[in-house]
Amino acid sequence: MTDRNLAEIAEKMRDIDVAMLSTHTQGGAIAGRPMSNNQDVDYDGSSFYFTWDKSQVVEDIERDANVSLAFKGDDGFWVAVEGKAEIIRDKVAFEEHWSDDIDEWFEQGTDTPGLAMIKIEAVRAHYWDGEDEGEVTLSS
Repeated sequence: MTDRNLAEIAEKMRDIDVAMLSTHTQGGAIAGRPMSNNQDVDYDGSSFYFTWDKSQVVEDIERDANVSLAFKGDDGFWVAVEGKAEIIRDKVAFEEHWSDDIDEWFEQGTDTPGLAMIKIEAVRAHYWDGEDEGEVTLSS
């Protein structure tokens, strides 16, 4: 086991676009769905994902903010992130994380009615890189 810091993990995550976001449903089950970070990949412990305000994922997060993210790199690098999520409905914040690729899903850009953004603050990240594995605690 090798201890790595967040910057080293972030460098390995740079080319990973899609994460599996898991939330807790009203009935207590765990629901997962793939989410694109839309090339917002300068990872500092915060992740941002766009969705519809009336979606199940928003409902799940508003009920229970404890979530997890799973990332897999093409080189066999894996990261499991445990974090706290919040729903953001602020156009200025949308613009800070917007890329043109998102227009495919939200045709009116940051003016799309019903747009919401999920912000996830990591608490800890566990990584596997071949035989190397470790954990980084980010906040409590």
